[in-house]
Amino acid sequence: MQEYKEKVKRLMTDYEALIERPNEKTNDTNGIVQRYRYPVLTAAHTPVFWRYDLDPAANPLLCERMGINSTFNVGAIELDGSICLAARVEGADRKSFFAVAESSTGIDRFRFRNYPVEMPPADPQETNVYDIRLTKHEDGWIYGVFCAELHDPEQPADPSAAIARSGIARTKDLKDWERLADLKTPSAQQRNCVLHPEFIDGKYAFYTRPMADFKSTGTGEGIGWGLCEDIEHASITDEVIMDRCTYHTITEGKNGQGPVPIKTEEGWLHLAHGVRDTAAGYRYVLYMFLTDLNKPWKVIAKPGGYFMSPQGRERVGDVSNVVFSNGWVARDNGDVFIYYGSSDTRTHVAASSVEKLLDYVTNTPPDGLRSSRCVKQRCELIEKNLSNAWWKSLADVRVI
Repeated sequence: MQEYKEKVKRLMTDYEALIERPNEKTNDTNGIVQRYRYPVLTAAHTPVFWRYDLDPAANPLLCERMGINSTFNVGAIELDGSICLAARVEGADRKSFFAVAESSTGIDRFRFRNYPVEMPPADPQETNVYDIRLTKHEDGWIYGVFCAELHDPEQPADPSAAIARSGIARTKDLKDWERLADLKTPSAQQRNCVLHPEFIDGKYAFYTRPMADFKSTGTGEGIGWGLCEDIEHASITDEVIMDRCTYHTITEGKNGQGPVPIKTEEGWLHLAHGVRDTAAGYRYVLYMFLTDLNKPWKVIAKPGGYFMSPQGRERVGDVSNVVFSNGWVARDNGDVFIYYGSSDTRTHVAASSVEKLLDYVTNTPPDGLRSSRCVKQRCELIEKNLSNAWWKSLADVRVI
């Protein structure tokens, strides 16, 4: 029995050391975002009592009973002075569920609440839920919009055939959830949907991602926009595409809205993901754009290329070469914490500010769409720098 107690004590000590470990800034910064050394959530961040039966009579060998595979793709919100992440937690059985982790700093010491979220299903056949976006809406509720997945009943012989619906639930405390009817749209598949935080013409507004196929690239047009009257039975009849997939860009295969956009004086700041197919599989990156303050579906600025891409160990995991974000938090002082999953395995944080993000979005050249134009853009920057080369005196710089 003493040996058993020592093993449990070691498990708990190692767990607390992980949770309390301070995060560190890396040297990897481009002036826009500051990455941090350690992930803020991993499978090991889930409580020991989620994974082990700690009853010595039932588990005398102290074997892990219910493993956790990954913690990623978090919704994020500031609530009662804490940063709350609604994580997609995937068990060893491949089923995902939501669990809330809280931190006072936003960059480390995230601790899960004792119990995961018990999300009521909207359909008895609902098999999996994941990638929740959290919206503090002006109607007073916090809404969670997420993918609700089930097996395609029209293809019973294909165990990989799935239907993605956009589930909707609401809460006041991220603990007790009221499940609403799934979002209805003209599209066969809907995931990566996001609820806009304000009414538009007295209606609820959604960013959507209409697709004809569950997972294949090239079966969707881009990020959509639509309005509905009743959030309890949300139905969109007309979708407009506000940000299209474009050939030979980072959004060639598909794209989707990330977290809820941030309202600024210059417009709505958006973070999205773009996907392209490569010889090594899909590559997911993050990109940004700005939409009109009064017409959130109207793009008014969009930098060329990606905002963030997978780097170093971020490229390794269950689904390699992926960064994905469905959660960020803009604080009252202008700081922005961006939470992103890497390779469908873990969650990281990067720090920026509204000022920096607006500067990036409004002053970065748009995509030239052709190699010749992109070279011209770069040469214009080079010429500007070489004609005003005050910076050469700061270091031993050789210009040919």
